[in-house]
Amino acid sequence: MNNHKEVSKEKIHLSLVIPVFNERSCLVELHGEIQTVLQDYDYSYETIFVDDGSTDGSCELIKELSSKDPSVKSVHLKKNYGQTAALMAGFKHADGDIIVSLDGDLQNDPADIPKLLEKIHEGYDVCSGWRKKRKDSLIRRRLMSFFANFIVSILSGVKLHDFGCTLKAYRSEYIQGVRLYGEMHRFIPIYLHWEGAKLSEVPVNHRPRTRGKSKYGLERTFKVMLDLIVIVFIGRYMAKPIYFFGAFGLANVVLSLCAFALAVWLKFFGGKTFIETPLPLICVMFMMTGILCILMGLLAEVLMRTYFETQGKNAYFISHSYRKDNVN
Repeated sequence: MNNHKEVSKEKIHLSLVIPVFNERSCLVELHGEIQTVLQDYDYSYETIFVDDGSTDGSCELIKELSSKDPSVKSVHLKKNYGQTAALMAGFKHADGDIIVSLDGDLQNDPADIPKLLEKIHEGYDVCSGWRKKRKDSLIRRRLMSFFANFIVSILSGVKLHDFGCTLKAYRSEYIQGVRLYGEMHRFIPIYLHWEGAKLSEVPVNHRPRTRGKSKYGLERTFKVMLDLIVIVFIGRYMAKPIYFFGAFGLANVVLSLCAFALAVWLKFFGGKTFIETPLPLICVMFMMTGILCILMGLLAEVLMRTYFETQGKNAYFISHSYRKDNVN
């Protein structure tokens, strides 16, 4: 029974997307907690478990849950592609007006879902969970996470405390158009902010892992930082890549001209010929690098224009439009 009291005046359809990799021991309890939380709210909802190539029987258990509960969808990937790919697969299969993502290891608390939904009802497009009191190791997880979040916030200009928390809520019209790879799922709020989405953040409960094995390690931290470079570049220069390549190219051309001017000055006033210096090589090197960068920028411009036109995509999103009706 899903009808008890209203949080919003209008009934909404909610999709929960849960990526799963070897979490069999957590799934039944997680499914029960979700039912307990959402039965008190006037939502029609679906729970989408995405099996990311599990080998511990999670796949079979998810199928069993979906056969017993019509609100459960099961999506099964052919192999382990990673959390980002699993989330993207879940988003693609989601039918809800609001989509909530959470981990399948019981560390995210389903009881926090209403907190995120309240922010969406207030008019925000994205609400991100903040694990203010994390139940992880101090050095390996909490300190590393603090510095990583600080760097991400500075480089992206998006002021969130916890980019890595999977518990997030999105309006479907924003999340459905996102295409991310690698470990970029944690940067979805950044991407959506650049597309005009209104962000908010709420503290959420973070429970210690009592079952299964953590999939996170130091290697993933380095991957995250590399992905950050990619997404910052995409966010700032995807629509106009010539600005990035052109600026670097012009800087090299200017350095080449400076080297050439210095060589001329040495020829006439320096007392020794420029041939005795590395200036000719430096001049040619900077000029060639500058020309190549500008050509790369032009090529990138052609590719991006082709992408937007062939995919039928716009380089902008409309929030809303208004026209006053004529009154006779």
